[in-house]
Amino acid sequence: MRRILSLIALSTLVFACKTEQKETKTEEVKVIAPVSAAMMENAVIYEANIRQYSKEGTFDAFTKDIPQLKDLGVKIIWLMPVFPISETKRKATGGDFASKIEDPEVSNRMLGSYYAVSDFTKINPEFGTIEEFRELVKTAHDNDIYVILDWVPNHTGWDHTWLKTNPEFYTKNDKGEITDPLNEDGTPVGWADVADLNYNSKGLRTQMVKDMSYWITKEGVDGFRCDVAGSVPTDFWQEAIPQLRAQKDIFMLAEAWEPELLKDNLFDMGYGWDRHHAMNHIAKGEHKVAHWDETYSKDTARYENDDILMTFVTNHDENSWSGTIEERMGEAAEALTALSYVAPGMPLIYSGQEYGLKHRLKFFEKDSIPKAKGKEWDLLKKLGKLKNENVALHGGKNAASYTKIDTKNDHVLAFERAKEDKRVTYIANLSKEPQTIQNILKGTCTDYMKNSEVDFNKEEISLQPWEYLIIVE
Repeated sequence: MRRILSLIALSTLVFACKTEQKETKTEEVKVIAPVSAAMMENAVIYEANIRQYSKEGTFDAFTKDIPQLKDLGVKIIWLMPVFPISETKRKATGGDFASKIEDPEVSNRMLGSYYAVSDFTKINPEFGTIEEFRELVKTAHDNDIYVILDWVPNHTGWDHTWLKTNPEFYTKNDKGEITDPLNEDGTPVGWADVADLNYNSKGLRTQMVKDMSYWITKEGVDGFRCDVAGSVPTDFWQEAIPQLRAQKDIFMLAEAWEPELLKDNLFDMGYGWDRHHAMNHIAKGEHKVAHWDETYSKDTARYENDDILMTFVTNHDENSWSGTIEERMGEAAEALTALSYVAPGMPLIYSGQEYGLKHRLKFFEKDSIPKAKGKEWDLLKKLGKLKNENVALHGGKNAASYTKIDTKNDHVLAFERAKEDKRVTYIANLSKEPQTIQNILKGTCTDYMKNSEVDFNKEEISLQPWEYLIIVE
């Protein structure tokens, strides 16, 4: 009897433990809201270079920092390509192939280009596992941040299985040989580490949409940044994007400027390349403020009202190949960073920018960014808060207005953004010499960045070299 009672007691205990365990496993699963036009109005986008973001160069190392990106106003994370990289013709620093480097230690350091993809449906083991990728997406969604993948539709690496299974997917020369991407005159673009895809192939089009669909339906990603989107036939995007949008609300970013790619609900956003180049020219003293005005007027004429342009002072290409923000913009960097936030569009933060990255990141081998928060973090945090919270900085499909203000000074840029009952005015001396302007506003106003008063009742307002004001009303 005692043994029976003991068994009953043990059974009761086991049942209770199982019940308790079942209860502790119950947790609320947070589902991020669908991608929307409202989100795009006040979003900041963050370009994540997983390889260089941390010493580890892994998904896990980046994932743990995602919650603090919210402090910078980030609503979209763009992951640079996360796919396996081809070993064949793997690029090395200096532009040669890693296979040509005799020293095996040096050759092994050359990891190749993210854009030489060997499989569009797998994860690069350099960064981690598919489970770790899924945790990254989940963490982003838990923090109300969307995740888009950098997609490479124009070419593949030379290890991709399609070269064997579907050679008809590729561009061929007169000898029937698959080629790397070529210019219109038949000369090489310079991307010898990749094989050019041929969109005359219907099979390629079908497979490309299938591979893209996998990531949005099975892995929960929220869209794509499409590499050299303008080099792919527009009619492919007209065919593909509606199919993708039918499966899920997504955000589509084209690495392109062509206005036709933003029409008819194709891409949501393109690159503001001309604005970026205008900022570089002004920072170097090669042009005056009129160059920005001309560029903005050109954009207004060629894009529709609901088109969005990404505004930026750096990205992975600019940092590695053209120079750091400091190299290209010098003392103008802060004023132009602020301009990228207050001008219409969506501002971009590139990995390391928030930490004051001062060196060009290596592209084909391991490198890392600084991780100490300083003035750059504080700057982007304050600008991100203003972008997120003030409707006068809406830059999406229903953007706030933009009105140029005549400062009667070739070196001082001023404009007003307005929506509903809010106004934000940007005034900046975009030169290396002190400048004065007549009072262009009324009364005493507060500069948002310094939280100090500016008396516009004075006959003249003085601005030091590269000094800027953001007046919020």
